[in-house]
Amino acid sequence: MVDRVLQEVDAARDELVDFAAELIRIPTVNPPGAYYRECAELIGRRLVDFGYDIDYVTAETHVEHTPENPRINVVGVRRGRDPRPLVHLNGHFDVVPTGDGWTVDPFGGEVSGGKLYGRGAADMKAGLAAAIYAAEAIRRAGIELRGTVEVSGTVDEESGGFAGVAHLAEIGRIAADRTDHVIIPEPLNVDRVCLGHRGVYWFQITSRGRIAHGSMPFDGVNAIEQMGPVLEAIRTSLNVELESRSTAMPVEPPDARRGSININSILGGQAGETPQTPCVADRCEAIFDRRFLVEEGFEATRDEIIRLLDELAAADPKRRYQLEDLMVVHPTLTPEDDPLVESLSRSIRAVLGRPPSLVASPGTYDHKHVARIAGVESCVAYGPGELTQAHQPDEWCRVQDMVDSAKVMALTLLELVGS
Repeated sequence: MVDRVLQEVDAARDELVDFAAELIRIPTVNPPGAYYRECAELIGRRLVDFGYDIDYVTAETHVEHTPENPRINVVGVRRGRDPRPLVHLNGHFDVVPTGDGWTVDPFGGEVSGGKLYGRGAADMKAGLAAAIYAAEAIRRAGIELRGTVEVSGTVDEESGGFAGVAHLAEIGRIAADRTDHVIIPEPLNVDRVCLGHRGVYWFQITSRGRIAHGSMPFDGVNAIEQMGPVLEAIRTSLNVELESRSTAMPVEPPDARRGSININSILGGQAGETPQTPCVADRCEAIFDRRFLVEEGFEATRDEIIRLLDELAAADPKRRYQLEDLMVVHPTLTPEDDPLVESLSRSIRAVLGRPPSLVASPGTYDHKHVARIAGVESCVAYGPGELTQAHQPDEWCRVQDMVDSAKVMALTLLELVGS
């Protein structure tokens, strides 16, 4: 059976690459969430051809959903003899904006030098295509399923996944009482199994001043200037403290095994307005991205920011700061002895001839919703592509990695739900 399945993956090589290229040619850029319907329907048609029952699941209750840019997910189910065990293969089809610096058409789906190019090639349309063809290889090999395979193409992962995987979990389409294992083919390299990720705390700090005429700034309090001590304290104090902390989680790259904080944006005064007027800025907003370790925990992470602001405000009565939580994602880690992890590890050895690395991701992905909302503990990221290619100009994924990862996932599906 194993040889038949691997042969079917090899036979479908061109078909797999062509399908991934078709996905890339649909510019599902987020924001704003363009062409989601067209991409969901392309995936849905392919799943129907492969024997799935499909549903289009629209996240109408989420604020991201609009008539202009509807949030449409697609879920396909292929049932075997029994409902369980059920393996769910999930991939997001939204992509980040292209940015500058491209030398190829970002939505051309071009294949050159053994690589598939385009926005989403690595992150993660190649992975979604590989997962679909992994399951299809079992069908083409004539092997009956004893369990169930589900495939979902979902939206908005790049902006948090709330109208995508989170929505599927909220309505019970991914749930512990029906879903046994979840594979998310994110680009963590074809010889790695990703067990989880660090935590995320996005927050906004607002400094408040007092408006005055720009020719007499001494009559006001400049909120932009008041943000300066916050940035300096983070640079000289908090960052030094974070450098001293590390996690036991196998985060790659190793530099990401420490906590970190990034300034995402700053907006103050009349930023972006034309024409300008002579005013002292009375408001400044800065958004921060704090990645915290499982050993730190969220409450201690947030309290650390509160103490920093309180100390700065106490040092100068003119300083007034407000903290607003924007997003919290707790760390997650699937155990190394989980059956899905062990099965993928065996499959990687069989296909690549070497043992896998078990890693954790520096950033988050939809694992967070599978674990926290759906309550499914057996979830990993495994797929083709290199994480360093994600969101880059001239993004690419090796064709051979697509084929090899499809073989690995096919063997794992065969072990977990095959006859």
